[in-house]
Amino acid sequence: MAKQPQPISPLKNFFAGGFGGVCLVFVGHPLDTIKVRLQTQPKPQPGQAPLYSGTFDCFRKTLVGEGVRGLYRGMAAPIIGVTPMYAVCFFGFGLGKRLQQRKPDDVLTYPQLFAAGMLSGVFTTVIMAPGERIKCLLQIQAATGETKYSGSLDCAKQLYREAGIRGVYKGTVLTLMRDVPASGMYFMTYEWLKNILTPEGKSVSDLSVPRILCAGGLAGIFNWVVAIPPDVLKSRFQTAPEGKYPNGFRDVLRELIREEGVASLYKGFTAVMIRAFPANAACFLGFEVAMKLLNWIAPGV
Repeated sequence: MAKQPQPISPLKNFFAGGFGGVCLVFVGHPLDTIKVRLQTQPKPQPGQAPLYSGTFDCFRKTLVGEGVRGLYRGMAAPIIGVTPMYAVCFFGFGLGKRLQQRKPDDVLTYPQLFAAGMLSGVFTTVIMAPGERIKCLLQIQAATGETKYSGSLDCAKQLYREAGIRGVYKGTVLTLMRDVPASGMYFMTYEWLKNILTPEGKSVSDLSVPRILCAGGLAGIFNWVVAIPPDVLKSRFQTAPEGKYPNGFRDVLRELIREEGVASLYKGFTAVMIRAFPANAACFLGFEVAMKLLNWIAPGV
């Protein structure tokens, strides 16, 4: 295994991760909108066609009906949340790596990298859960033809007024179920691919831009292979009327399996996979560029 850059700095991870997250949202939000609309579209009545026949149909109808702005519906919430969220995510990964090192020059195994990634998923849930709740509600609002929320802040205010902090954090358990194992896979795969793509005799820190993009994009795909089923459950649960699923995700899972089969757990798969590569490639490239800049500005931190 190629040597990892040393020493590991959770603080630098924090700032570089925030920048990487902003890059991810700008590249990936349009297909995230498509994914959520596919996951939450109502079941068609007998003899009726579904609202969207697939990813490209949803993209076309959104673009025709709402323009480019429709594809970026609800982006304010993830943009506001994404900088601290990805900062905390990469900080958690850096901290997880640091905690498992006995000496500063220890090279971690892949299971240790997976564990460090899982820790990052725990860290981000506090920020991620309310942002995801607001984003999903705003993304499906235009598709239903109703305008209950004028924007992210109005949505947050109404949720808090209606159900308190529990209304804002609805879906937290499902966010944890999605992000903890998926984050472990995400970071472990990225580190593994960086090592594989590093030429013999070269340092992993000198990896070229195309190879960083390839490693980051593929890591995003591996992440979503793990994350899609709980993400479908989370989207359904977070956008459902209050009281529809009294037993939480178990009721959502039973309803989906009973009415639409196991394949329903992979709704939005095409949109997710089309989005995963470019969005996460942009994220990791942004992270690596920011990290190099930080190492140049403050090499001893």
